Amino acid sequence: MTSVIQYYGTGRRKTATARVRLVPGTGKVTINNRTIEDYIGNRPGLAREIALPFEITDAAGRFDVLVNVCGGGISGQVGAIRHGIARALAEAAPQNRPVLRTINLLTRDPRAKERKKYGRKRARKRFQFSKR
Repeated sequence: MTSVIQYYGTGRRKTATARVRLVPGTGKVTINNRTIEDYIGNRPGLAREIALPFEITDAAGRFDVLVNVCGGGISGQVGAIRHGIARALAEAAPQNRPVLRTINLLTRDPRAKERKKYGRKRARKRFQFSKR
């Protein structure tokens, strides 16, 4: 039995977590056992965001991407996938690390939804004020 070379990366964004596996191949992206077109629908910006780490490292079409992602919404999940792909590419070829670092693809985006405070409608929005 021959073992296939695989590279792993875990990406996170907001409440989404993506477990990414890169396998040498033709550039096919599979997210939760579905094609990328099927998963993200007609949002070309999100497809470009997923492909960004490959374009920067000139690795487009060299790896098949297998992703398990859960939590959050579609945009947060795409951010998590991008983060996981960047981490896996840094593991695959250490010379990719500084290139990915300069564009902040290896940095986890810390922005998340702020908690709701008491006496407020949402985190910052107040209830309507009326003088009378």
